Amino acid sequence: MPSQPLERVEVASTPTERFEEYLQSRGMRNTKPRKILVEQIFSSHDHFDVDELLDRLPRKGSDGYVSRSTVYRLISEFVEAGLLRTIELDGRTVYEHDYGYPQHDHLYCDTCEKLIEFQSDELIELRNQLAKKSNFQVTGHRFIISGECEDCQKAKRKRTRRKVDLI
Repeated sequence: MPSQPLERVEVASTPTERFEEYLQSRGMRNTKPRKILVEQIFSSHDHFDVDELLDRLPRKGSDGYVSRSTVYRLISEFVEAGLLRTIELDGRTVYEHDYGYPQHDHLYCDTCEKLIEFQSDELIELRNQLAKKSNFQVTGHRFIISGECEDCQKAKRKRTRRKVDLI
């Protein structure tokens, strides 16, 4: 299944505007580090952990530098504001855009740690049928299928066998 980019859902405001509303509702200011992180996080649609985000930010001593501790503190604000969602993978917290994107699920490659997004009407229908049978009100779900992506499978097939592999 080739990975198709998810279509954005039409929303009333930009992630920046949504975050500003969140801050105002809590009597907080939109500081320079917050602005830098919103811009960086929403400049592209990808999954990331804090280390990957830090790698994309300016280095210490540069204009726009945000410390590791500030990133950790602020990223939880983005989750609380409904802009990001967390995914726990092999003891690692990965973040993805939540605001402006439809309900979707993931294929997770155990080898290269790639996350592939997909949408399935059949899965939603099955989820709703199971909930109905149990008189359960669905508010959302998370579904992650683990395995090995096509690229890693191809790489494994290309690898030549050595005598030590046969032991």
